[in-house]
Amino acid sequence: VFRSTESLRTWKSEIANVLRLQFCKTSDAEFQKVPPRPKCTIDNRVTRVAWLNRSTILYAGNDKWCLDPRVVLLSNTQTQYSIEIQNVDVYDEGPYTCSVQTDNHPKTSRVHLIVQVSPKIVEISSDISINEGNNVSLTCIATGRPEPTVTWRHISPKAVGFVSEDEYLEIQGITREQSGDYECSASNDVAAPVVRRVKVTVNYPPYISEAKGTGVPVGQTGTLQCEASAVPSAEFQWYKDDKRLVEGKKGVKVENRPFLSKLIFLNVSEHDYGNYTCVASNKLGHTNASITLFGETEAQAGQRKREGRWTQPAPIAHLCCSTVPSRFPDHIPSPL
Repeated sequence: VFRSTESLRTWKSEIANVLRLQFCKTSDAEFQKVPPRPKCTIDNRVTRVAWLNRSTILYAGNDKWCLDPRVVLLSNTQTQYSIEIQNVDVYDEGPYTCSVQTDNHPKTSRVHLIVQVSPKIVEISSDISINEGNNVSLTCIATGRPEPTVTWRHISPKAVGFVSEDEYLEIQGITREQSGDYECSASNDVAAPVVRRVKVTVNYPPYISEAKGTGVPVGQTGTLQCEASAVPSAEFQWYKDDKRLVEGKKGVKVENRPFLSKLIFLNVSEHDYGNYTCVASNKLGHTNASITLFGETEAQAGQRKREGRWTQPAPIAHLCCSTVPSRFPDHIPSPL
């Protein structure tokens, strides 16, 4: 049994046989269930044996020299001398030396412990909202052993491949088509890649994509539609002859959705025909479009009749009653 470091040093000699042991770490605090077990094969000629980590004696024979409770002796037999390191950390990486003393001369055998750490994203940009045309900078910092490879990808049906193979992603003059989720992936082949996402919202002023006039006969229900794309969503207003139409006006109903507004006439009259203006606005600007409500043409009426959608407007009768004697008592007023 060894009692001093000095006595161990006298046994060291160089040998060509160097072993390499790899051990994987799956997270910051969790390692594989099987800890590394450096072992040294010996025979009956060995009289003394010890394990060292660099210049620190861990075990000499059956005696433990280190204070680390994670290091335990597994076996000390005539054929094998092995120790176990529990809850391995990156600081345990390095050379481990088995030093033996025989009757003839001392020998050493080395095992190099490599601790591998699965990738972990430790810093990533927060979700961002930015106006169209501005520059965007995204950051994704990852750790691991070996050092992980970091890539950025735009999650979009139109996106093809990676937009960056670096931990930093720079977008100059961002457009509305570049909005959406951006995925950062960190991988080093130790474990499955780690993935995080950043949502990029691109704000832009309203753009009216559809505003079409429609023909409706008197007495029917008519609808004018105004569709606008915008971020944030547009607010809609309707005007006729510079006069704003408000919800609740008799015979008129306004239905607004985030990207669509409908102006509904419950019972179209001649007075309703004309040009209407749809105004879409948000904090970045506004736009407008002119839409016409007109009477139904003969061709449209014929088509509607052939499709079985014909509805004859109800006849309107005007009855007059006068208390003044008529000069023509036999005359019956005709409808106006």
